[in-house]
Amino acid sequence: MKLQKETKMHGRWYDDACGTAFALELVGERWSLLIIRELMLGPRRFSDLRASLPGVSAKVLTERLATLAEAGVLTRYKLPPPAASQVYELTDWGYSAETIIQELGRWAATSPLHDPTLPLSAVSFMISLRTMIDRKRAGQWAATFGFRIGEESFVARLADGELPIERGAPDGADSVFIADKAPQLAGVFYGKQPADAVGATIQGDAKAAERFVDLFHLPR
Repeated sequence: MKLQKETKMHGRWYDDACGTAFALELVGERWSLLIIRELMLGPRRFSDLRASLPGVSAKVLTERLATLAEAGVLTRYKLPPPAASQVYELTDWGYSAETIIQELGRWAATSPLHDPTLPLSAVSFMISLRTMIDRKRAGQWAATFGFRIGEESFVARLADGELPIERGAPDGADSVFIADKAPQLAGVFYGKQPADAVGATIQGDAKAAERFVDLFHLPR
């Protein structure tokens, strides 16, 4: 008896039943995984994705979004009035790809070819915090930290070594990190540079901010 599973996508490139081969067929096209990364912290408009991924053309972005929607990785819908904008959001299955992005990030960061000075989107930086946090050092510490990066705002709630992050105003946060662009904060968190030296500012509890920054280090 021949075992065969009919799908629209599996086997289109590699003719290989391996799950790794299928994963590459789903998200292996250029920009696909980065689009998923940019949607990890919630739904975004087409224009938001273009702004976060300036190297992708409108045509390619449209094609990738359509392919990912066909694969069940994301969905699109229209927000109710007064916004009435069409947005793209990951499905539950799509959100589960964060572990893949995190492990790829950890693995690639150990390469001597990794260049942390290249451009970085706000979401990419925030996901990097979830990836690189030293959970053992964080221990049972509980604190809330806000981030304002350009026009985007995020809240990170540290608790039991975990760091859930969501979009939103950082009201009531212990400390707030502010910068025009994400690489400035990358310099603070990973380059261990003073905030004012890279054009960033920190509001609130300075000691909490310093302790928080010390939870993040790039691999040697």
